[in-house]
Amino acid sequence: MTSSCSSVKLILASLQYFWSNRLLQFRSFTHFTYFCKDPKIDEATQEPENCRDTTAWVECLPAPNISCRLSNGTEFRFSGDEVGFNKTIPCRNVSGFSYKVAVALSLFLGWLGADRFYLGYPALGLLKFCTVGFCGIGTLIDFILIAMQIVGPADGSNYIVDYYGARLTRLSITNQTYRKPHLSL
Repeated sequence: MTSSCSSVKLILASLQYFWSNRLLQFRSFTHFTYFCKDPKIDEATQEPENCRDTTAWVECLPAPNISCRLSNGTEFRFSGDEVGFNKTIPCRNVSGFSYKVAVALSLFLGWLGADRFYLGYPALGLLKFCTVGFCGIGTLIDFILIAMQIVGPADGSNYIVDYYGARLTRLSITNQTYRKPHLSL
């Protein structure tokens, strides 16, 4: 049976259940009242199979003996095997460009511009080919930029990187970023 409870309602329901029935022992009560399954990973894209618009859904199972009030007013007690709700997780938009291939092309054939042709930049690839990688300087710079994932595919998608591999997460500072004041000694 699937219910549409949010995680906050589940936590509140579990605390209410704990304090009203006192069936759970305090030492066995944990802060986490649900478990979300790992997403099914597509082998071709190394992203969750149901990834749409940079989000994917995973099934979450409430802990055993968690009660939740359904929309029709009935109370349902989970045994730990039922799906309680779906949670969104972030995923990345990929379109077929492998990070490993891009780095290998940049390292071994970067002086011919093969890396830029592969990523969808034919003008820069032709320029690198005609200048032999800008006499080696452009090849080195391009290798660093591709290895650090600063230069990506021309279509704006992300590289295909192993799901549990090293991925770049870009951090940005905006006007809403809190800067912790420096404490003097």
